[in-house]
Amino acid sequence: MTELGTAISEHIVIEYGVSELLTRLSDPFWFQAFGAVMGMDWHSSGITTSVMGALKRGLNSRFADLGIMVCGGRGRHSVRTPDELRCFGMKTGIDGEALARTSRLTARIDNNAVADGFQLYLHSFVVTKSGDWAVIQQGMSQENHTARRYHWHSAMVRDFVSNPHTAILGKPQGEILNLVDARASIARDVLLSITRDPIERSLGDARKLTMPAHHDVRAKDVDLKRLGAVLAVAHEQDLRDFASFLLVEGLGPRTLQSLALIAEVVHGAPSRFSDPARFSFAHGGKDGHPFPVPLKTYDESLAVLRRSLDAARLNYTEKIEGFKRLDDLTRTIEVKRQPLADFDAAIQHERRISSSIGGRTVFDDRVKKQKVASIQRSLF
Repeated sequence: MTELGTAISEHIVIEYGVSELLTRLSDPFWFQAFGAVMGMDWHSSGITTSVMGALKRGLNSRFADLGIMVCGGRGRHSVRTPDELRCFGMKTGIDGEALARTSRLTARIDNNAVADGFQLYLHSFVVTKSGDWAVIQQGMSQENHTARRYHWHSAMVRDFVSNPHTAILGKPQGEILNLVDARASIARDVLLSITRDPIERSLGDARKLTMPAHHDVRAKDVDLKRLGAVLAVAHEQDLRDFASFLLVEGLGPRTLQSLALIAEVVHGAPSRFSDPARFSFAHGGKDGHPFPVPLKTYDESLAVLRRSLDAARLNYTEKIEGFKRLDDLTRTIEVKRQPLADFDAAIQHERRISSSIGGRTVFDDRVKKQKVASIQRSLF
């Protein structure tokens, strides 16, 4: 996940600049699709922790090249965020103390000013060498163990106490007290009146990302026309040959399927991420939904990404431009032919070929550990 997430991020930085990566991270739909492409469960609360942990490991080691750093994290790592930002300031000349204050302020707002019953346990602060930043943090409800994620982007913050978020997402749970709603100015001036007149806020902007209770991926969670276009490009002979040519690679259909979805994560418009579950068809999910993670395909996808990035650093842009052409081709097929994916058949096919492409889930590791423990007990 670290290698794939870093490679995708690097593609975005090369194509669109580092500020665009912050914009993408502050979009909850893109973030969810990004995590799904990386092999995480498409709607698990763990997607936030895993994605930000992977980016911290990958991007921080490439700061000299990419100019972006991830501070903070889960639990004890979140507490260290201000110190990490001060060190970042000393390294870059940016006002690290101001960044530390911003970090504490965003955490306090989401933990206290938005009184929604969710206690923060993850705080990630993504900052560029120019001082632009994005914050992704997540809270957990002790009552029902659901999660709520909060997204911030410095370019969108005009006033920290008036609609500062790019999005807050989680299942609606009735009325909450939200002191940073633009409509709460009177309530902020007269705090005692809030308890008598709670303010109902529609969290986020116009779009909402509400994750269903079911853990598996279902047809209703996926835009079947968009998935149909990906499958057509990957598996129909003529289209597959052309798509492979665009990337200057002799690629098999399964790798092309993954790369088409990766290309959309890199180049797709915001409206393309309304069904993040679809992106789990790139590399499955570690829990086996919609199918086990195909490790061989995962490695092949990563190898193609890395080779294109290596070539781009030498000013050979043909391969990296191939990803945009692949995305263009997929969208053209979607519009002109409007193929509809056979959802059940697609999953059955993936599960049928799973063993041949290294399909694996976290449950395989548990079974292996149980077998080892059983053997050890029998020996001793």
